[in-house]
Amino acid sequence: MTAEPKVLYTESEYLARERDAETKSEYFQGEIFAMAGSSPTHSVIANNVGAILALALRKKPCVAFQSDMRVKIAAIRKHCYPDVSVVCGKPEYERDAFGDSLLNPTLIVEVMSPSSSDYDRGTKFSHYRALPSLKEYALVDSERVGVEVFTKQPNGKWLLSEYKSLSESAALESVDCALSLAEIYEKTDIQP
Repeated sequence: MTAEPKVLYTESEYLARERDAETKSEYFQGEIFAMAGSSPTHSVIANNVGAILALALRKKPCVAFQSDMRVKIAAIRKHCYPDVSVVCGKPEYERDAFGDSLLNPTLIVEVMSPSSSDYDRGTKFSHYRALPSLKEYALVDSERVGVEVFTKQPNGKWLLSEYKSLSESAALESVDCALSLAEIYEKTDIQP
């Protein structure tokens, strides 16, 4: 028995499919991956983070995007939809007939589920590090109180800071603000 050949798509084919699709998919080097739906808790947390950042950045030269903003990582031919992304300075887009893809996020925030936490910390973070503009990557746990912030240092290494209490605020140096964990987990059933 032989395996079926893997179907590969061009970026243009992916973007055309994405424009007409009812659900979002990610693209990586010719392969298309359907995105799974999120839990209500995941959605609340992602919305809370987006709202906190939008308010904190109102008077700064930064803009926060929710998960409907596609990000392109040109160096590895990937298109994805982070839960929250922020650009400080002028946003750069790849514009085509199928919509816009953000090219220069400064900060990316992902809300982790039990099934995605290893991928979010490993392969996904490796992919995001291929973005020259990325200065910070934050992971928010959707099962228990916890935020991990990876900040790119001047020497190119990434420094991890962890926050595990509702009384703490996660410092985001790249956008000069902090995320209150109490506000991140507001309106969820997650207890300390």
